[in-house]
Amino acid sequence: MQAVDLFSGAGGMSEGAIAAGIDVRLAVEKDRFAGITFQANHPNTVLFNDDIRKLDLDQSIFDNAHLKVLFGGPPCQGFSTSNQKTRNKTNNENWLFKEYIRIARILKPDWIIVENVKGLVETESGFFFEAINKELKKLGYNSSFAILNAADFGVPQVRNRVFIVGSLHGISFKFPKPTVSKYLTVKEALSDLPALPNGADFDELDYRCDTETKYQKVMRGTEKTSRNNLVTRNNNLVLKRYQHIPEGGNWENIPARLMKNYKDHTRCHTGIYFRLKQNEPSVVIGNYRKNMLIHPIENRGLSVREAARLQSFPDKFRFFGSIGFQQQQVGNSVPPLLAKAIFEQLKNQS
Repeated sequence: MQAVDLFSGAGGMSEGAIAAGIDVRLAVEKDRFAGITFQANHPNTVLFNDDIRKLDLDQSIFDNAHLKVLFGGPPCQGFSTSNQKTRNKTNNENWLFKEYIRIARILKPDWIIVENVKGLVETESGFFFEAINKELKKLGYNSSFAILNAADFGVPQVRNRVFIVGSLHGISFKFPKPTVSKYLTVKEALSDLPALPNGADFDELDYRCDTETKYQKVMRGTEKTSRNNLVTRNNNLVLKRYQHIPEGGNWENIPARLMKNYKDHTRCHTGIYFRLKQNEPSVVIGNYRKNMLIHPIENRGLSVREAARLQSFPDKFRFFGSIGFQQQQVGNSVPPLLAKAIFEQLKNQS
């Protein structure tokens, strides 16, 4: 089975596809640093590192003997529930799903997978969700959809994503069943990673200890050291705030005297200054620097590697660019283990 990954980002979905035995022939990603990260980790995939609207291709990307898959997630910021101002038809980014349809019309893949945030179903009363399904139907695809929680598939994070799967051959896709009966916790995911100070900038460090869980063993593989140990450097005021927040707490635990620079700190989002709980899965790893997500036991933000672990990226997966670009790449990604479950099910039904 051969595939094309549109809006690939750093490559979380391709990572899952390749782990499931899919040959990802081409990836398309506009962002320069996400493209560098993708290519470094997937050297056998051709990368088009430019605007998808400039992409001109034909069937030669595939070998005719193989089943073909087109997959990926259009930019989701416009559909996110945290971006109310852009959740409308006037946001041009919300129309990039049309590029899926253009490429699908050219390639005529056996399967097409559209992945996005839960807000896709809700934005403009479901306008874009319905539009995608109508366009797929026009091209002859029988589509199915589901909202899947990454935690159900061994990812130590509660993260709901929408998947639309279309079959050119009339197959009603049966979405995978959960692969775990008990959610993986933050501690089970991170306890072997190195202790870090505020503002850490260490590309390579020894692990804190030997692996303590099966998940850690799988994530480490044959790696001998931990990479991408980068932490945002917070000022002293922010560090003082961290000291008042217990596991599972947020800005509400911070004394008002430390929040005076906010115009009205009582209107902060509940996800701001949230300290992860050791014995529960993580909350969504989105823009975790902006949200000030806090390490469960250390008074600092999450490192790039810790966030990648909570997304189920294996430790061999390297991220490139400045710390801000790396953080964005991790937060925007589809958890590889969730993607792997989708692709394994796709192979079983093909």
